[in-house]
Amino acid sequence: MKRVVFLVALMTATTALAHEGVKNPAVQARMHGMKELGAATKVLGEMAKGTQSFDATAADAAMQKIRDETARIEALFEANEDDPKSEALPGIWTDFADFSVKTQALSDAASVDVGSLDDVKAVVPKIGATCSACHKVYRQK
Repeated sequence: MKRVVFLVALMTATTALAHEGVKNPAVQARMHGMKELGAATKVLGEMAKGTQSFDATAADAAMQKIRDETARIEALFEANEDDPKSEALPGIWTDFADFSVKTQALSDAASVDVGSLDDVKAVVPKIGATCSACHKVYRQK
């Protein structure tokens, strides 16, 4: 659990730095969507590790944000747009079907009720694992 929360925090921090200097609007939109996913995941991760108090409304909002952004991922990546600052690997476009499967896995992981702290603690590793599975294959490190 601690490892997943650490990975979520690291992804959020590196994403913020990567956005500087991006000129391609399509790549900017993708990075913005990923930043939004990271911010929502960070809320849940902080609740799970106890650095933020559990708040059912905030947890529900974070889960909804993850679902909303996940619903946009395929459209954001459909066109093979590039930018020197892009972290997207070409495999996204050469195996878009697998990329879509990984996107759906995130959507599925975020489609649970988080009415309690135990629910949040259970879902954070699942969301983190889906993010990591996609980043491992389709994102530059």
